Amino acid sequence: MASAEATPRRRRRDAPSKGDLREKAILDAAEKLLEVETFDGITVEAIARGAGIARNALYFYFASKQEVITALVRRTVAEVADDAASVVADAELAPQEAIVRAVRNTERSWATHGRLMSVAVELGAVIPEIGLEWAATVERYGVAMAEVLRRAGMPDEAPRSAPEVARALCWMTERTFYRAYVEGARADELSRAGDVCIGIWLAVLPTTA
Repeated sequence: MASAEATPRRRRRDAPSKGDLREKAILDAAEKLLEVETFDGITVEAIARGAGIARNALYFYFASKQEVITALVRRTVAEVADDAASVVADAELAPQEAIVRAVRNTERSWATHGRLMSVAVELGAVIPEIGLEWAATVERYGVAMAEVLRRAGMPDEAPRSAPEVARALCWMTERTFYRAYVEGARADELSRAGDVCIGIWLAVLPTTA
């Protein structure tokens, strides 16, 4: 009898709490608003309305609009970092395949969250928390991709060490997709940006890879 009662309790603990669901609704509402509004044009009232809660209720979760957007950036870049980790974790992938998958994952992120990601790049210069979140994610991607370059035979020593090359190429990839998004935001432009980045990544691989 005791074990039969334990199962429902475990299920309840695994389910999202009411607070988690409200926080998700707030972040989802903020991302939708960013699709049609600038950061300056978004208000706490509009975010709360989009989340289906009162303004005062929103302040229970976030102290300001800036905190909402920072949390939204944090949630999105966590997905990007997870993509990088999944590529490295697949030890069966050849380096070339891992590079293609990593860049296409980044392309998909820009296609899905491009407005928010471009806002993160732009706000990063004036809101330190967002700038740190964004930079830390690109750096984590660089660490992950350095492992892919090592698998391809690139050394950890100068003049072209795997960590240094991966870091430089990750920032190049970030800026290339950012420019492709803000200059057109069309799927074909993001795809072309991906093609260019993949070509550059593959070109730096040791010839024995």
